[in-house]
Amino acid sequence: MAGLWFEELVEGLVVDAEWRRTLTDSDNTFFCGMTMNVARLHLDAEYMKDSEFGRPLMNSLFTLGLMIGMSVHNTTNGTAVANLGMTDVRFPVPVFAGDTLGVRTTVLGARASKSRPDAGIVTLLHEAYNQRDEVVARCERAVLVHRRPAEAA
Repeated sequence: MAGLWFEELVEGLVVDAEWRRTLTDSDNTFFCGMTMNVARLHLDAEYMKDSEFGRPLMNSLFTLGLMIGMSVHNTTNGTAVANLGMTDVRFPVPVFAGDTLGVRTTVLGARASKSRPDAGIVTLLHEAYNQRDEVVARCERAVLVHRRPAEAA
């Protein structure tokens, strides 16, 4: 599905990503390597076995990126101009390899851009949830989104 135009992203709209993704140890190791994060709590199972979690935690920035990425195909794919920022990022429940995540997005607000008549600013709440329906990550994302062009109407 293509992304939604500014006019379609109305306050209160809830969009489910419509698919889920099971996370792997390889995801975590690869992401930590790519970002040069060598924290033992992500990479060392022996170190983590006696911790309160009992096993390595998924890198929270991987979870954040995946949450937003999973939402793009049916919210802002092809209609976003640029991300403007992310705020109120939270990780209320730990995420582990083997967890399966889904994502839902709620439009919190939208306003016309003052400097770009062809776009508007939309605030989205992204929430990732695991196979037990626990919210594991959330953030508010401000994104500049194209208005529907006349030829697309």
